[in-house]
Amino acid sequence: MIRLTFPTRETLRRLPFTAADVAITIGALALIVLIAYVGSTALVPFQPPDVLPEPISLDIVHLPYYLARSTLRMFIALFFSLLFTFTYGYVAAHSPRAERVLIPLLDVLQSVPVLGFLSVTIAFFIALFRGSLLGLEAASIFAIFTSQVWNMTFSFYHSLRTIPREQQEMARMFRLSRWQYFTKVEAPNSMIGLTWNTMMSFGGGWFFVAASEAISVLNQDYRLPGIGAYVTEAVDQQNVGALIAAIVAMAIMIVLVDQLVWRPLIAWSQKFRNEQSEAGETPTSWLLNLWRAARLPSLIGEALRPASEFVNRALSGTLAPKPAQMAKPRAAAPAWMDWIYNGLLIALLVAGAVVLIRFILSEVGLPEVVNTFVLGLITMARVAALTAIGTLIWAPIGVAVGFNPRLARLIQPLAQFMSAFPANFLFPFVTVALIATGISLNVGSILLMSLGAQWYILFNVIAGAQTIPSDLREMAANMGLCGWKLWRRLIIPGIFSAWVTGGITASGGAWNASIVAEVVSWGDTTLTATGLGAYIANATAVGDWPRIALGVGMMALFVVALNRLFWRRLYVLAESKYVL
Repeated sequence: MIRLTFPTRETLRRLPFTAADVAITIGALALIVLIAYVGSTALVPFQPPDVLPEPISLDIVHLPYYLARSTLRMFIALFFSLLFTFTYGYVAAHSPRAERVLIPLLDVLQSVPVLGFLSVTIAFFIALFRGSLLGLEAASIFAIFTSQVWNMTFSFYHSLRTIPREQQEMARMFRLSRWQYFTKVEAPNSMIGLTWNTMMSFGGGWFFVAASEAISVLNQDYRLPGIGAYVTEAVDQQNVGALIAAIVAMAIMIVLVDQLVWRPLIAWSQKFRNEQSEAGETPTSWLLNLWRAARLPSLIGEALRPASEFVNRALSGTLAPKPAQMAKPRAAAPAWMDWIYNGLLIALLVAGAVVLIRFILSEVGLPEVVNTFVLGLITMARVAALTAIGTLIWAPIGVAVGFNPRLARLIQPLAQFMSAFPANFLFPFVTVALIATGISLNVGSILLMSLGAQWYILFNVIAGAQTIPSDLREMAANMGLCGWKLWRRLIIPGIFSAWVTGGITASGGAWNASIVAEVVSWGDTTLTATGLGAYIANATAVGDWPRIALGVGMMALFVVALNRLFWRRLYVLAESKYVL
């Protein structure tokens, strides 16, 4: 007779793995298989003007596959956005010479609409991956990348420029190398803000998924398989059932990504808070707790530790310290460099003006330029109203969420869901409401633009409030500060730099959103607002390249001018006056 014996609790404890290890291993393998399957479907032959091998079907059976395809594009774009953020932001923050070029260039790049990038780069990617659908896929991913990356880069750059002075002094005293200074001081100080802005950028990327999955090549429209193309097809066919199915599927995906990615990252980033006293309640994540309970990650970490230490020593030795400069303000560039820089800038401006004048006189005419300038002023008024109203509404809410962990547990998931949900999926329903009520899109477009842009302000204010040390808040409470005095003495100085980052990215996002918010349609009915966004959208629809270039150039001019004359001065104020 065979007697079955079961392992005792002590025996289970001695095993090299636990139930958490099993769960993590199964989840990782399932994720790898899913990515491999979805990614392989993009490796099919395609050559414009051929018909796409997969026409968009509104059958709900295909919806999970479309959603997975779009989500994979989003995360690939996010990966390249992070690489760009760390490289570009670090160089701009540490090199005064490069900063004078990179930051104005970043203003220009942020000001170019996503449709502008897509129109210019599509031919390049088609040629790069000739004969393969990867060309259209790469163009779509690049368009999503341009909708994500600028907010993250601004956040990281500004975090490096506002390192607390006592930490700079510590780095100088301990003679930290540049690599050690980055890993021990700069990266930890930027992590909370970068986490929230990465989450916000990812949500903002969903806003442009529909535009990035509908690509025009050789006067022929192609729709890549994805949730954005599915929604566009449903709008064209006025299929309300398909729209509702897409919204439900999108909501499920947002909850999954929140639980599997953003909630663990937010909980993990709390260890980088600058605290001199024990913090109160902090965000938690079941997945992070599961990861910490597993033994496999620590075993892998131990196995890779020699290689990690070797890389750390190599980089620390290569990037030698410059302690004498770490805690001092950066020296101004020599006078001769200023002359060279200004000379080159003037030469470029003159050359650009010559090209622009020739373009205006030969292609569009001066009255058209004046018309687009007036349209830009109208759209700028909408952007300014959105930014002001968004600040008044969301700044107090963001501070309350950042200060109160219990309130954060209630509001934060809802805010994350609303910010990640692609607002343009709701545009058809808003369009139907505007048609039914007779409200002009000149007013309704402000609401449509705010649906996607206002969250930049909220999330940056939450991140800024969370970085205010608890001991300063306790000191303010002990001194009896409340109401406006509390805001003037503690809250505004504490969140100011984060609000500036949120304001400049919300403004840029609103300009971008104006292209899809100032022209909306439902079936054969189209509503058009007066503004520069509608001008670009209409020119793009008919393929009028001179007016596309004029509209995109005028929008870039407005955004850069606002950034240099208004937002950049607030950045300087934040760096000089409002640094903890």
